[in-house]
Formats: sequence, structure tokens, C-alpha cells
Amino acid sequence: MMARPQRWDSPFGPDMTDGDVTMLMSQPVISAMAPDRFPEHSPLAGILKNDTRLTNYKAGEIIVREGDYGNSAFLILEGALRVVLAPNLPRHMIGRLAAQKKNFFEALSQLWKNSWIPEVRDPSRYAIEQGDTHGKGAATHVFLQDIPAVLDQHRTAQLTQGALFGELAALGRVPRTASVFAETDCRLLEIRWQGLREIRKYDDNFRKEIDQRYRDNALDDALRESDLFGNLDEEELQRVADSVLFETYGSFDWNVSYKKLRSSGKAGSEHEPAITRQGDYPDGMLMIRAGFARVSVKLGTGERTITYLGAGDHYGFPGLYHAWRDGETRPLGTSLTALGYVDVLRVPTHILETYLFPKIESAPARLVDMAKSRRLSDDAAMEWAVEDRFINGTKAMLIDMDRCVRCDDCVRACAATHGGSPRFTRHGSTFDHWMVANACMHCADPVCMIGCPTGAIHRSELGGMVVINDDTCIGCATCANSCPYNNIRMVEIRDLGGAPLIDPETQRPIVKATKCDLCASNPGGPACVRACPHDALQRVNFEGGVVFESFLR
Repeated sequence: MMARPQRWDSPFGPDMTDGDVTMLMSQPVISAMAPDRFPEHSPLAGILKNDTRLTNYKAGEIIVREGDYGNSAFLILEGALRVVLAPNLPRHMIGRLAAQKKNFFEALSQLWKNSWIPEVRDPSRYAIEQGDTHGKGAATHVFLQDIPAVLDQHRTAQLTQGALFGELAALGRVPRTASVFAETDCRLLEIRWQGLREIRKYDDNFRKEIDQRYRDNALDDALRESDLFGNLDEEELQRVADSVLFETYGSFDWNVSYKKLRSSGKAGSEHEPAITRQGDYPDGMLMIRAGFARVSVKLGTGERTITYLGAGDHYGFPGLYHAWRDGETRPLGTSLTALGYVDVLRVPTHILETYLFPKIESAPARLVDMAKSRRLSDDAAMEWAVEDRFINGTKAMLIDMDRCVRCDDCVRACAATHGGSPRFTRHGSTFDHWMVANACMHCADPVCMIGCPTGAIHRSELGGMVVINDDTCIGCATCANSCPYNNIRMVEIRDLGGAPLIDPETQRPIVKATKCDLCASNPGGPACVRACPHDALQRVNFEGGVVFESFLR
């Protein structure tokens, strides 16, 4: 017998002391909070001790990088930081790969340059020219060598003591919009997303401030990008924005709970956080800002998946419109549950009735039922894709097993493109005669990118695929452990002579993360697709359900 694990069994900062908590309680941002508003199971002092950590940075160290998927916010306790506004820092300075395609002769030379020894590297490549990397694992920081040059060449803004930053990306699960580095030696309080969520939940002032920041910085753009609100004038749009409610459902690190559910054999919407339930009466339209949600209907004692919604989709709009037009309130005919972590904007019904519904007759194209946009006759295919979360994939490797003759030409082509070492495994989950292979799907919601300490795993500048910079990967395995699909592998690397590279401190082999990069540097695209002699393999985007048409042929 053992006690059930609790969230605070693993503190974010294991070295936090009661003295540190007392010091933090005196900080203006925190002292303005009301401790008596927090419940006994999540006291403010407990959040500070278990969901935060104190970190010291040297001048020049990068705190967050533009494009990162962060899961924490930062409060400046001492020192000064700089936000890089324009232009962005060069990609090589923040651990990224430079977008560069091989020419014809470089691509051809791969045929005789490949090694028979697996995972060969040139150790001299790991010397970073413009920046330096110190530390290991989560404590690793990327270090800028020439701060004056950065300040001369880039427009920046200074952040000083008491400033809070990074909270919108952390709570909304969206990429960081700018890079931030230490201008002087500084001390920061890092608050992981669980603590941010609790503080936002129980402190009204903090919640209002965070919500207002989102209204000021991102909500207007989010509404304008929607075909529903794009034609409103400035005054109307502002009134809509002022009334929007922010909601989140599910776990930020959904990959962990997903793996547990799969290992225990549990599946279906009954195990997912409910956003709305069939039979409930709606009080507004829901807009998905980030993540995925399942739309289902009751079928006997269970649920049948109708479709799924992703970022930019909306739920409930047609029903609310018809209820307004007919003067009759109607319950929801479907349920909506969170597939992992979902960030939702709720637009109240009275706002729709005032600013949108009266104009709907002049724009009937807006009356789109997102819940039916991906509905297909093959419910089993949809159920399979949703349960295995393949809906997250934008470039999944789909193999028609009726055409595949197991010749492994796709694997050999992949190896030939990557120095003799393939970057995927030809097996995976199957439905009927289709298989999604264990190859990186370049997800819409790449949880593998959350927590990488050096920015080695990132979206490429050209094409937006998820790639790993081998030069700045430190082998911490954060990305491999986070991938819900086991599509990232840790490999022991060797020098040009074939000898294993050994860490002098631990005397253990040095490992690197590897995965499919869609042959990003090859002019012809993914070699696996081009090499298949029977057209059995394709790279597909599950978004929109378009790929499911293949199942119906």
C-alpha cells in the first residue's frame, strides 16, 4: 500500500525554504494578493513553496526564446532584463537551425558520404560560435557573448524589478512572442503553470490583470481572425472583447495523463474534462483558442464521437442563433470534452444577440456548424484518430498496408538522407489497412517543445516543421519523455572514428535526441515518400478530417 501521489510531492524548486516564502510574500506583486481567499488545500504560501523556484541569471543569459512553448512565468526580483522587440535575435543565437536547403550536388553526395557506423557526429560542431551553453538539463542557459552589439542592432525594451512576464504564453499554451535576456546579473522567481492557474483562480486582482493583458495584447487579433467578428466596427469589437470570458480545461501537460489513460485501457469522452454536456442549456458560444476538444453524442450507455474541434473553431453558434430567431431556448444536442488541454473563449449569448445575430441574415455564410464540418460516415475512423490523438498531426506518416510489401525502401531512404541512421520506425497504430507509423507528426500542439532548456527542439523557419538542432541538444530527454507518441528517440553518439563519445564528468555515453525532420534540408522533401515504389506511404494532415476521405475509398 502507498499514499496516492499528490501534485506537491514534486516541488518545482526543491531548495525553496520557509525564509524564501516569507521574502516572496513581501514582494509588491504578491503582497497585493489576499491569502485568505485561497483554500486550505492550495494556500498562497504553499503555492509559492511548491510551484515556484528562485533562479539566478548572469548578464547575457537568455531567459526565454521567441517561438518557445513555455510553461511558466517570471517575476523579476533583482536586476534588469531586455525584451527583444525587433528584429528577432538571429536563430543561431537562440539555439535554432538556420533554414537552408541542400543543392543538387550536396543532396546527391549523401549517397557516398553515409557511414556504416550508427549516429556518427563531428564533435567540433558542438562549439557554438555566437552563444555558449552552460549547465545540464533544466539548469542549462544559453549565453549571449556581446550584449552591446545586441542592443545596437535590435530594438529592445527594459524590464526591471517587479515586472511579470511570460504568463500569457504559459497559461494560453502559445509560443513565446519575443526573446528575453538578462541585461545585468539578476534573480527571478519562476512560477510554473500550475501555480499560475491556482493564483489566477483564487485572486481576483491577479485574474483581472492577466485577463486585461490578454485583452490588450491578443484578444482583438483573435476576434478579427474569426469570420464571425471580422466585419464588426471598432466600437462593437471592443464591446465584444470586454465581455469575453477566459476558460481552460484539462491538464497543461496532457501527454502525461494521456499516457496513463492509454496504459490503463481507459478511453472515451467519459474520462475527459467536460466543457459542456448534452442536455445542458448554453449561455454562450465557445471559441477554441488552443488545444483540441471532442464533440460526442450519447449512444446507449456510452458516447459516440461526432468530430473534434481545434484552434480557431467555434461551438454552439448555430444553436444559439436559431434559438434567438425562433424565440425558443434549446438544450445542447452534443457534449464537448477536452482532449488534453483546451483554452476557450466564451462569448456570452447576450453579446451575440446584440452585435451579431441581427446581421446574420446579411451574411448567411457565417452560420457554419463547426461540429458538422468534419463529420464523416465512417465513425470508427474518426474514433480511432481521436482516441490515439492523431488529430494533432500535421504531417503524420500514413501507410496503406494493402499496398505496402515491407520492402523497407522508405527506411533505407530515410537512413541515406540522415548519415546512415533512419529517423523513424515502420510500425505503429493501425485501423483497418491503414497504419500511422512511429515518425514525428509535426504536431499542431507540440508538447515535446515545452521545457527544452536550450531551444534545440523548435519549429523551422521554413515550413514550420518541428526539428531538433543537434548542435545545441544536450541530451536531457525532456522532449522524448514528453512526446505522447514515442516518436523521439535518444541515441548514443560516436565520433568520426566510430568511438562512443563519453561525458568526462559522468563517464557515461553522450546521447542526443533524434526524430523525423521531414528531410527539411532536402530539395525534394521527405525521402520516405519519394522512395516508396508502390505509393503506399503518404504524409497527411489530420486537421479538418480531410485525410479520412482515404478511409472511405
